[in-house]
Amino acid sequence: MRLRELAEKLECRLVGDGEIDVRGLAPFDEAEDGDLTFVAHPRYLLKLEASRASAVILKEGVSASSKPTLLARDPYLAFVRALHLFYPPERPAPGVHPSAIVGPGVRLADGVSIGPLSCIEEGVVIGPRSAVGPQVYIGRGSSMGADCRVYPQVTIREGVEIGDRVILHSGAVIGSDGFGYLRDRSGARVKIPQVGRVILEDDVEIGANVAIDRATLGTTRLKRGTKIDNLVQIAHNVTVGEDTVIAAQTGISGSTKIGNRVTLAGQVGIVDHVTIGDDVTIGAQAGVINDLPPGMAFWDTPAVPHFEAKRNIAGLHRLPLLLKSLQSIESRLKALEEAFRERWEGALRPEPSPEGKSH
Repeated sequence: MRLRELAEKLECRLVGDGEIDVRGLAPFDEAEDGDLTFVAHPRYLLKLEASRASAVILKEGVSASSKPTLLARDPYLAFVRALHLFYPPERPAPGVHPSAIVGPGVRLADGVSIGPLSCIEEGVVIGPRSAVGPQVYIGRGSSMGADCRVYPQVTIREGVEIGDRVILHSGAVIGSDGFGYLRDRSGARVKIPQVGRVILEDDVEIGANVAIDRATLGTTRLKRGTKIDNLVQIAHNVTVGEDTVIAAQTGISGSTKIGNRVTLAGQVGIVDHVTIGDDVTIGAQAGVINDLPPGMAFWDTPAVPHFEAKRNIAGLHRLPLLLKSLQSIESRLKALEEAFRERWEGALRPEPSPEGKSH
């Protein structure tokens, strides 16, 4: 693609030769002739001049490179859009592989692909152009919208509802039983039937080996545009709002309600039945045990406002110094007490009489 054509598609301002041919994209330290690269921070501009890249995306206002340049308000976003242009996702050819098992009453729209050794149970509905990879299981009565992508070895249990443009990565399990038990009189644990469902709304993406439990009753719901990283556990009856991001190894307990545009960093743990407001950010390894108001950042266990957590951690790091100071104070206090005791005892000791006898 000519650089000038790429500038138009990315809505960037072109500086330099627009006729050069761009054949691929690469980081500036790995780029070869014909590659387009980007620099998001001025500190890398000197290294850029040594790069073999044919052209570069830079931020508007940054001094121009000697290379042909695309100037963008957000160079990283422009680079990501270029990735979409140069490396569109591959789509399997439509059709059902001969080794796949398709149950009665299944409805497949135009352009659907079903991969080898997949099992599609009775009454499943799959929308136009959706692609189901090899060894996928879709349970009875589930539905999927248009332009979805299900990678190999995903399990979608019965009655799950999936919207349009949803991506499910390998190993994800959607609709497994919620974790619920009661003790009977003998102390044995009795399983609580999990008869609810899971709904994934449009444009949700689920990472590898994520587990999303069906509701006990009602619905576990992930709303539009939410993105889930690998190895996340979402328990029964949880609601996750729109455009929320949840990073790896986070665990969310049952009946939690998470607002819109929330960010949960890695290894966050959330107890059951709490509510997290819109636009909240929770730092890595935080433990949430109470409701959190909207629009704030939290960290630590139990989670507190971010600046308070930083003060607490700074104080914790001062403990060795404070302990040493306390030990010094204790030693000095002990010496003063002993000196005072000696003076007090000396003051009370009777003086000898002139005949050498005590009074």
